[in-house]
Amino acid sequence: MIIRVFLMAVAVLTLVSPSYGESTPSAGSNPPRLISVKTPSGTVIQAEIADTPQKRAAGLMYRDHLKKDHGMMFFFDQAQEWTFWMKNTLIALDLIWMDEKKRVIHIERNVPICTRTDDSCPQYRPNDGALYVLEIAAGTVDGLKIEKGSKLQFANP
Repeated sequence: MIIRVFLMAVAVLTLVSPSYGESTPSAGSNPPRLISVKTPSGTVIQAEIADTPQKRAAGLMYRDHLKKDHGMMFFFDQAQEWTFWMKNTLIALDLIWMDEKKRVIHIERNVPICTRTDDSCPQYRPNDGALYVLEIAAGTVDGLKIEKGSKLQFANP
């Protein structure tokens, strides 16, 4: 009886757990929560919310595509020099760190994917404390007129 219950639990978890290799959420899973991020150019980015340790750790790993008007916004509880890397990230990105006033304090442009299988992928971080980090498709930050000192507009979840 215990083994049967265990096998049923494993089967249920397998059916409801997202596949790490998919570029979009699996059928039947909840779609990601999005926020609108208005850039200095007036363009609005639809950003997935990464506001838990699990979501922040997974980030955009294993995705094979990111639309030009989409991204991921990382929310942190306190400002720090948050470090990012591209391990298991299959798409190049622009990374944008912001302070508590949502003002850009650091940008990493065209950050390449990292195909290393160990933990030696390059790390990227600002020189000052950030409360938010936005990841968007590589090569789009300049067209959106985002530069150090720019302010992005979005609501906290």
